[in-house]
Amino acid sequence: MKYVNADQEVSHVDDLSTRDRVAESILENGPSTATSLASRLGLTPAAVRRHLEHLVEQGLVESHEERIRGQRRRGRPARVFALTAAGRDTFAHSYDDLAAEALRFLRATGGDTAVMDFARHRLADFRSRYERLLSGVPIEEQASVLAQALTADGFAASASSTPLGEQICQHHCPVAHVAEEFPQLCEAETEVFADLLGSHVQRLATIAHGDGVCTTHLPRAAQTTSTVSHHEGESP
Repeated sequence: MKYVNADQEVSHVDDLSTRDRVAESILENGPSTATSLASRLGLTPAAVRRHLEHLVEQGLVESHEERIRGQRRRGRPARVFALTAAGRDTFAHSYDDLAAEALRFLRATGGDTAVMDFARHRLADFRSRYERLLSGVPIEEQASVLAQALTADGFAASASSTPLGEQICQHHCPVAHVAEEFPQLCEAETEVFADLLGSHVQRLATIAHGDGVCTTHLPRAAQTTSTVSHHEGESP
């Protein structure tokens, strides 16, 4: 890995300052350690930590100890850095206050059912476009294709495989602040994912609830069951 010196750190890449690049990398990849950020950006860990300190002071980034799954390693856990709500605001361009006010009026006049109806209506275009994208795609590739489509729509999404199935992570949510008050927005999105992928999905985490990313799990067993059930229901 080739590192740049302190004078070069302030250079712009794609019209973004180094500090903006650090914040953007956290947005796109989720909570990250200083070491992983340094590796991704081609900077020294010391330089990254200096930028992280400024971001923390500005209230744009917060840190916590890395959560260890499985057997705990020796030594203290590394510190992980994640964007705060204020940090996400620097990337968001939605009219959160206006949207929340409109949804409060809708809830007051039509109840929670009306809010859910709106949440589903809002995703109608997504559903239609994504159905066309996923048409004919092998089931094992659908999560990856869906993640690419979500990224194109500004959700900075990624897909990965686990021993139990596939996971789709969305590192950005343009309506996270509104979804804090109106979880129907998240529920409707989960419904769309389940319909598009043809199986039950589980929402493990959401940015609206304070998590670093929105994580949706597609159990491998559910995929297999869905496929088997479909074939069993066909005429021989």
